[in-house]
Amino acid sequence: MGLGKIGLPLAAQFASKGHEVVGVDVNQTVVELVNQSVEPFPGESQLQEKLAELVPAGRLRATADYAGAIPGADAIVVVVPVVVDDKTWEPDFAWMESATRSLAEQLTPGTLVSYETTLPVGTTRQRWKPLIEQVSGLKEGVDFDLVFSPERVLTGRVFQDLRRYPKLVGALGRRGAKRATEFYEAVLDFNERPDLDRSNGVWDLGSTEAAELAKLAETTYRDVNIGLANQYARFAESHGIDIYKVIEASNSQPYSHIHQPGIAVGGHCIPVYPRLYLWEDPEASIVRAAREANMAMPAHAVALAAAALDGELSGATVAVLGASYRGGVKETAFSGIFALVEELRRLGAEVVVHDPLFSDAELEALAWRPYHLGSPVDVAIIQADHASYADLAPADLPGIRVLVDGRRVTDPERWVGVNRLVIGQPRPA
Repeated sequence: MGLGKIGLPLAAQFASKGHEVVGVDVNQTVVELVNQSVEPFPGESQLQEKLAELVPAGRLRATADYAGAIPGADAIVVVVPVVVDDKTWEPDFAWMESATRSLAEQLTPGTLVSYETTLPVGTTRQRWKPLIEQVSGLKEGVDFDLVFSPERVLTGRVFQDLRRYPKLVGALGRRGAKRATEFYEAVLDFNERPDLDRSNGVWDLGSTEAAELAKLAETTYRDVNIGLANQYARFAESHGIDIYKVIEASNSQPYSHIHQPGIAVGGHCIPVYPRLYLWEDPEASIVRAAREANMAMPAHAVALAAAALDGELSGATVAVLGASYRGGVKETAFSGIFALVEELRRLGAEVVVHDPLFSDAELEALAWRPYHLGSPVDVAIIQADHASYADLAPADLPGIRVLVDGRRVTDPERWVGVNRLVIGQPRPA
């Protein structure tokens, strides 16, 4: 259930192991494209090849009709989004609740139901179990089994990550744990991981709550670590220190794992899941401080540019390079570009946006004026680490006076004579 950038690759993975898979999605266009063996969102490694093989073979099909997919299913895997409000940080379960009601209306005895969407701790037991029981008239642990098994993959490399990381499961009962373990062992393959203390594979965490917290914990850890790195970076800038040399030195000791600082933390996971955690644990001051520190980095990058122009950006043409939240991915979810554009416009800059993965029409649909390399600018701010930006030189941005490299991707030797600023590095003399 849910044929998005995670759900569709999962469906293809399950079908590639010889199982009959039906993907359910409310987007009719997605359904039609999948049934035509066409990838709805290009960019996922191996997905198009798998669709071209599995759909004609009859092992994978898509539908918008729950009644044509749910009854008689051995297993149902739910990968429907939970939205988090960008202002209040509260989760909105509307899509998930609608999908859960729809599956419960068609649920038949003997089915394993697994939620893979990241959820606040306790949601599977306290929200989905009673809702499914109420709508279906079936009893969990008797007529069906309910588990939580978080997805742990990144878009663009889903199939590789499915093999790389242990599959975590948490059930409401012993039978559910056994069935979930057997199911995921039947649909996944795992790489050898000699670095782990136990074999790579399906790991039963003992409860849905433990599995829910594990996903929140591993992602929140990254946000907190990046927040710490960003605070170090801002301190280093003001003291003439290169933070990247400091991090390299610190991490040479095996107990230090400092992440890299940067202009923004975006995507569906790292900036979102700490909010789900804070929704239930509002006293988690460390988590909140890190989230706020990371949210402040786009404005910090703009401040660097403004300071380099004697504090004045009004009237300056500023090109933001990279709409995506990370390089190589055509996705703007919680991208730092939104805060960058807002802050630049607040200071009176003329903002233009470039991204090699987006057409002019797509950028305009997001209320941004497209920029083409070779057009005059005063300032450029690199927001996404697209591979092509590593080759940028002043000739690509005629008239540029200041470059803020928010991802440390450009070659300093190409930028001699231009005020090139990197987050966490000393200012040029």
